[in-house]
Amino acid sequence: MRLGPDALHASRFALSPLAETLSQLTRLRHELAGPAASLQGQALGRWLDADPFADGLVRLVTATKYLPDFVAIPPTGMRTRLEDELVAMRAVTDPQAWETLTEAQKFAWASEGIGWADTTNVTTKAADVFARCWAQFVEPDWPRRRAIMERDIRHRAGVLAISGWKHALDGMSAGVLWVGHDSIQFSTQTFADRQIGDTGLVFVPHTGPRGQWTCESPPRVALVYPARGTLASVPEATGGVARLLGHRRAQIAVTLRTPATPSQLAALLDVSLGTVSAHLATLRDAGVIASWRSGRAVYYELTDVGDELAKLVTGTCPPVTA
Repeated sequence: MRLGPDALHASRFALSPLAETLSQLTRLRHELAGPAASLQGQALGRWLDADPFADGLVRLVTATKYLPDFVAIPPTGMRTRLEDELVAMRAVTDPQAWETLTEAQKFAWASEGIGWADTTNVTTKAADVFARCWAQFVEPDWPRRRAIMERDIRHRAGVLAISGWKHALDGMSAGVLWVGHDSIQFSTQTFADRQIGDTGLVFVPHTGPRGQWTCESPPRVALVYPARGTLASVPEATGGVARLLGHRRAQIAVTLRTPATPSQLAALLDVSLGTVSAHLATLRDAGVIASWRSGRAVYYELTDVGDELAKLVTGTCPPVTA
């Protein structure tokens, strides 16, 4: 995709409950193909066994290189609601749905056809599937997921302010590469170059460990990518230094290798805000962390002392030699 100066200026970050739901569905669907599924994976399996439409839809959207257009909807901003995304999904007509499902099936590797979609009100039924998946598998954990994605955005926005978009995209995904002075490569598939206009690109993190896809609803185009610090990577601090410091304070110190607000830390670590605030006060008094304000939010980050302490906690500090 080629981006002119106006496109770069207009490019931004956003959150998408729909994309996060698809990310979680993909994770759970892959679990079902493995030797041992989680409780959520087992619950999904029972549902899909009893619902041919949901089974066909989930199989297709979690195992294709081309997502149906009504599933890949670009979000509008940081406050995007699932309800609004599902309204856009339901607005797609049956002929449009069948056309994009046929295209998705061409690029699928684990689908069993689209006979399940031989019905009316396809996208209304699809929206009901995603609404149920959101309510059952994502919404209960949304605060923690949102905290992870917001921290990724905060990190990239900081890099963007200092070094520009080229470096803000570093590490976004193995398939995302800055090419030349005005182009971003999203995949190795051979498609014609897309010219991004003055609406810019929308970058959307998700909490899955891998996977990227584009969402297009001209003139809006979005890239969904795995956030830095996925759900599985919130650190456990159990070593000797962690026991000396205290498990929770050690965990907070390691987590603050990327700055965060108290509410984000509470969501990430699944503890109360009061507990987090008490530990932050202790760490700040000890010179391990420092705080700074951005708008109405207060962020905490490691000091140089805290950075060395976090290395000791995680065992990445080189041993002291005589």
